[in-house]
Amino acid sequence: MKKILLLLLFIYNIIGASAQLGPCPKREFRGTWIQCINGQFQGLTPQQMQANLIHQLDICKAAGINAVMFQVRGEADALYKSNYEPWSRFLTGTQGKDPGWDPLEWMVKECHKRNMELHAWINPFRAKTKGTTELAANHPYMLHPERFFSYDGLLIFDPGLEINHRYICAVVQDIVSRYDVDGLHIDDYFYPYPVAGVAIPDQQTYQAHSNGFKDISDWRRYNVNSFIEALYRTVHSTKPWVKFGVSPFGIYHNAKNGDRLPGSETRGLQNYDDLYADVLFWINKGWVDYIVPQVYWEIGHSAADYERLVSWWARYAAGRPLYIGQDVERTVKALDPKNASRNQQAPKMQQARTSRGVQGNCFWYSAALTRNEGNYAYELQEDYHLFPALQPLMPFIDNKAPNKPTNVKPVWMPDGYFLFWTAPKAKHEMDKARQYAIYCFAKGEKIDLNTPEHLLAITTKTFFKLPYKNGRERFTYIVTALDRLQNESKPVKVKVKL
Repeated sequence: MKKILLLLLFIYNIIGASAQLGPCPKREFRGTWIQCINGQFQGLTPQQMQANLIHQLDICKAAGINAVMFQVRGEADALYKSNYEPWSRFLTGTQGKDPGWDPLEWMVKECHKRNMELHAWINPFRAKTKGTTELAANHPYMLHPERFFSYDGLLIFDPGLEINHRYICAVVQDIVSRYDVDGLHIDDYFYPYPVAGVAIPDQQTYQAHSNGFKDISDWRRYNVNSFIEALYRTVHSTKPWVKFGVSPFGIYHNAKNGDRLPGSETRGLQNYDDLYADVLFWINKGWVDYIVPQVYWEIGHSAADYERLVSWWARYAAGRPLYIGQDVERTVKALDPKNASRNQQAPKMQQARTSRGVQGNCFWYSAALTRNEGNYAYELQEDYHLFPALQPLMPFIDNKAPNKPTNVKPVWMPDGYFLFWTAPKAKHEMDKARQYAIYCFAKGEKIDLNTPEHLLAITTKTFFKLPYKNGRERFTYIVTALDRLQNESKPVKVKVKL
């Protein structure tokens, strides 16, 4: 009896938590960042780094993650075989040293094997971090030092020089054209984070290339705007299906400044004013495909409250798919203001999932999920990501669904009972079926593909092993085709006895 009561309590807790969040959505972005500049891979052998990454990917997959932002360019270097820049020191300890393998190529395959998207994450303007003491001979700074400025130990591609825009776009075109990435992702480094008393040394560039701007701040925003537009067009002209996403700092503009700009009730660094990144302008112009503001603060934070910021972004930035950047470590270290017996994961996830306009989350960072900080990954697996999720739709890129699978039928094989099908025909790359969704309904259950409860799997294969028992129960299986943007085909039904 005691065991039964404990089981019922466990089920009640799971159902109760899900009920508070509302039903799991069928489409939801569930991403995580894997960075290199923290040195987690430096000095590892290829086998050791691959084992490390496999461990992270397997845990993330179990936790329901469906997209990985993999940092491949942290300081004008490369975690891939670049045609422009040297190998990263964050691989071998020495910039320019060939590691003997291609991490990006390998990661694309490993993520796709797990039905995860792979977004190549680059830092566009940062050319040297503080800890780097030696640059390779083919590093862009060594070739063209006049195109950079120094700031607080960093080297920065001068955003005021159009030649730098063209160069970075060429680097991106090289990545997108040669690798089967699903997205190109940049974070919050535009003009450098300001240091008190240290001015940005771009006066000479401003005087030579002011473009008629009387205010240097407006000119800097113009430079970043022009770059974002060029980068967006580069990505989509190379491969139209590759998504371009930006993860800006969590505050756009502080309302206390008293101007006409949309501002949040915050006190902190600002994208618009301090980094010269006019994020809302990019969204309104359609120059980004998704946005992931880094809302890393706690609920109740005195300067930047999570609840207020999520509400602000949902109000002003939902013109493109909006995902919330969640800080795992900060979240589990803070107590829920309304329930001191738990951390803030539940209320944060609840607000993100129930806020109109928010279509997912991205978790900072993969290593924290892998360590299961504060039971975070387990909660994702057992509750918030209990069912698989398709990616949010992006009809502004493509809204044409692929043709449906053909020849769907159950077949006995030496190792079991399988559902087989044939890939549908397609004329163009964007019409091809890249994956398939498998649904299952018991006899008498209403067929409804709009919720994920009956979604068993998302797979790249054209077969699925059925859980055969005794052949006495009737089920309806449904297979749909998904294209690169996970537009979904019409369903194909087949009835089986299991």
